[in-house]
Amino acid sequence: MQLHKGLLALGCATGLALVAAIPVLGQDRPESILPPGFGDSDENETPKQPIRAPETPRKRPTDLLPDFELTPPTSGQSPSVSAAADGALIGEELPDELDGEELPAQLVDIPAQLRRSTSIVGVLGAGDGDMGQAGFAGNNGQYLQKLMRNIRAPIASRWASILLRRALLSRTRTPDGLNGADWVAERAWLLLRMGEADAARQLVQSVDVDQFTPKMYQVAMQTALATADPSALCAMAEGGSRQLKEPAWPLARAMCAGMAGESSLASSLIDQARDKRGQTNFDVLLAEKVFGATANTRRAVVVQWDGVDKLTAWRFGLASATGLEIPEKLMASSGKHVRAWQARVPLLSLSKRVDAAEKAAELGVLSSAALVDFYGALREETDAPDRSGKPFELLRNAYIAPDVDERIAAMRTLWTSPESDQYAYSRYLLTARAAARIPATSMADKDTSRLVASMLSAGLDYQATRWAPFVSAADSIETWGLMAVGSNRLMSDVTAGSIANFGNSAKQNQDLKSGFLFAGLAGLGRLPAGEISEMADQFNVAIARKTAWTLALERAVRTNSPASVALLCAVGLQTIAWQDVTPFHLFHIVLSLRQVGFEAEARMIAAEALMRT
Repeated sequence: MQLHKGLLALGCATGLALVAAIPVLGQDRPESILPPGFGDSDENETPKQPIRAPETPRKRPTDLLPDFELTPPTSGQSPSVSAAADGALIGEELPDELDGEELPAQLVDIPAQLRRSTSIVGVLGAGDGDMGQAGFAGNNGQYLQKLMRNIRAPIASRWASILLRRALLSRTRTPDGLNGADWVAERAWLLLRMGEADAARQLVQSVDVDQFTPKMYQVAMQTALATADPSALCAMAEGGSRQLKEPAWPLARAMCAGMAGESSLASSLIDQARDKRGQTNFDVLLAEKVFGATANTRRAVVVQWDGVDKLTAWRFGLASATGLEIPEKLMASSGKHVRAWQARVPLLSLSKRVDAAEKAAELGVLSSAALVDFYGALREETDAPDRSGKPFELLRNAYIAPDVDERIAAMRTLWTSPESDQYAYSRYLLTARAAARIPATSMADKDTSRLVASMLSAGLDYQATRWAPFVSAADSIETWGLMAVGSNRLMSDVTAGSIANFGNSAKQNQDLKSGFLFAGLAGLGRLPAGEISEMADQFNVAIARKTAWTLALERAVRTNSPASVALLCAVGLQTIAWQDVTPFHLFHIVLSLRQVGFEAEARMIAAEALMRT
């Protein structure tokens, strides 16, 4: 196998292009980009909540599922643009009929023959994992929209998130009952909440600006901010200002005027905002800083975070775009998706983005190879005398050390060092390809379970399977359990006793681990059919129970709707940690994915459940 150049030398800076984004927000609907009070028509109105991570643990998936309808709404329902139905992303509510007035015509310079239809929108090609135009077939648009809107992202599983990203980026047909641009906006909004800001931007850019709806404008602005690129607002600033009353849009016009060299117009718009909101309003100052950074002006803008206690998308995007470092306390108050956004901010040094890159990899926003490239670029950014003992140096040794034992020792340090506790799963991803280069040997090596876990974390199942001849339930129960669900070949000794022993060997969550192993094996069809019912009782997994969610999954499988299956699997995983997922949900997720042709992904999700509990 030919290895990537960055995997051997760890000195390639091209990995920067692979460092994708991470979304902020996990609410049911988008919140205001601006802080409470900014743009409110009534000063006494209750302020909107800031964009932040939930302060209390989220419910288990089983508690959320009854909220979803089993029977999709009829296809005759028309989409609504009301704030109650669609959510006002940037502030004021949108009237149902837009007052019955025609919106001003937009100036469009796109030739008719080049204008793109919104009946089918997506960015993946046939060789990129596209799920096809009928990926969401069999479901009405309002039903799909409700599912997407209610998913509390990020979800527990990295592999399920990767699969959902494929579904959302696929070239799928716009469902009945939805406007094409609104359908793209809904998909992009979920991607943002998953941490997939770059993917969301790709979708937004697949729709011509002259077809933007109010919701599309709102999501497009969020996407520009999540990717720390105010210039992305310029194609939509005029249209957004006409269609929406948000005070963010005049500020966007001001920044874009500055980028276009129209300093007088930019200064006028900034001054109007300062007169209305106050001379020291923090969010106006951020816009002015962008303007000052892009034009030859005499405005010396000093932005201080003193007194700012909430991080919004507006503040994240403009601060990141101007190289203004966000205080750690504000970043810590946000969700993991914000860290993923931060992982790709080009004006922030790599050393300041290490934590963000690790979090992005755990979410599936960064691949294993991209994380390796990130550390390679970080090594090049660091002076030679300061490299010794650093994670990137250990990683380099894991790839190029002449002795196998030295390579394993370097990986062991990465896995077990005190700082690795917060990066347990991402460190497996970091070492996956180094682990794949270790020759398969007997099970005398105590690190074999970690080597196999590392390979499976990145989907290197063929490389992990090389260890199968040396693995047995009697001698290496932990490794055997991972291989039993993760390997592309069947393992021996798959019995109720070995499943129980796997759970008993764990230091914590013994019952959950044995339940997950049973659920994964049953869903993959790797258990004797006549013994499944008895094992289900033994491990307390009610796989025969029917719920609205399981019936919806069965329907999606029956109609061969792979994107719908991926979406419904995410519904069953919308929790912070694997400890809050049940074996019941894992069984139906693995079974459904296998039935629609995603057996490899099903195996990786089953292995991930064992690794992360």
